[in-house]
Amino acid sequence: MYSRDLGWLRLAILLPVLSLVLLSQCYWFVHAWRLARKIGRPLPRLLLRGACLSAFVLIDLVLALNVGFGPSQIVWRNSTVTSLSGLWLSSALLAYLAVQFVTAVAWMLRAVRRIVALIWRSASPAAKAEAEPAAQREPAAENDPAHPPVDLARRRFVQTATALAGAIPFAGAAYGFAFERLNYQVRRVDLPVSGLPPALRGLRIAQLSDIHIGSYMSAADVRRAVGMANDLGADLAVVTGDFLTGVHDPLEACIAELSRLRAPLGVWGCNGNHEVYAGVEALAATLFERYGMRLLRQQNAELLWRGQAFNLIGVDYQRERRRRPMLAAIAPMVRRDVPNILLSHNPNSFPRAAELGIEAMLAGHTHGGQVKFEILDHRFSPARFLTPYVAGMYQRPLGAAAALTDDELRAGAPATQSAVVYVNRGLGTIGAPVRLGVPPEITLHTLCPA
Repeated sequence: MYSRDLGWLRLAILLPVLSLVLLSQCYWFVHAWRLARKIGRPLPRLLLRGACLSAFVLIDLVLALNVGFGPSQIVWRNSTVTSLSGLWLSSALLAYLAVQFVTAVAWMLRAVRRIVALIWRSASPAAKAEAEPAAQREPAAENDPAHPPVDLARRRFVQTATALAGAIPFAGAAYGFAFERLNYQVRRVDLPVSGLPPALRGLRIAQLSDIHIGSYMSAADVRRAVGMANDLGADLAVVTGDFLTGVHDPLEACIAELSRLRAPLGVWGCNGNHEVYAGVEALAATLFERYGMRLLRQQNAELLWRGQAFNLIGVDYQRERRRRPMLAAIAPMVRRDVPNILLSHNPNSFPRAAELGIEAMLAGHTHGGQVKFEILDHRFSPARFLTPYVAGMYQRPLGAAAALTDDELRAGAPATQSAVVYVNRGLGTIGAPVRLGVPPEITLHTLCPA
């Protein structure tokens, strides 16, 4: 029941968002149309209005043709045109919301000012007496508390604030596209593993995720990330899904670049949701094998490090379904005699992994929301609508029932042993080719006792 309800909830959120996107396009189109009035010559004015109309129709046509609905998700078909459209649509939506916020605040301040003036004048006979001679000297409308004189300074301030509110999202999108999207960063993380044998302490795992090779992730960009990962000197390298975005993206070029990863224990991976959408799950596994790597599909492998074994498990993208729990096929693969490390693209499979007794899980999928902003010490990310596991490290009691929420578990007795998941922020982008506050990530995990 939970998974189906969650699917409907996502659609209930996504459909209003798409409506807001269309509304924001209409808003900016109308403003551009009005701006054209200021052009005195008829031909340039006609050309500008024709360009605005064509752009409006083209962008919405691209949106209609390249955005579809998968199981409780939006599926974005990747190309240069769709990515540029996504850049415009996202920045235009944020700018529209910012303008409307400023407009709403200005309206509320005007309303409060009028109410205060009415209360003050009705409650103060002296003020009313002083106002009567002025009413004889000035037009009645100018002394009407419900219609106070125009404050030109305040109007200019509101106009300036509105212009800034509209401009900042566009400037932020340009910065996120040109700079932060390419600012690959290494994150060094101590990964606490319950019951970790002494021989495995210090084992280093390099993780890449969500590459999305295509219009805005070239083979050269992947090669740069692989080079940075190799410089970390990891003992094991893993890639947790989403090698591409759509069926026309160069999957083999991506996997060929990933084969440059170097680690004594090899390079391992799992499929993501975009391999499902593109129908290339089996092809990805074949290409991994061809290039000397291993992609685990509901499979496990025993690896040895310093004479100590651990169990590496990998699964295809885990969907949330009503009658079939996540990770249903891997219960027999979970070992009790050695630590288990799970590669699962979707972090929402973490509660089930903890219930099965899997000590550590590596995931991706969220991109950290791609955009994160902070208001009054509260951080906001679009990924919060999809998962409680947005980015970074999370823990649950080992063996705890998957049906229990994290808040319910925190309210209970302290756990003696915990499972851990780390959600990588990924390298690529989806929808809009922008990152703000969520730079691309290469993670180096170092195993340590919990």
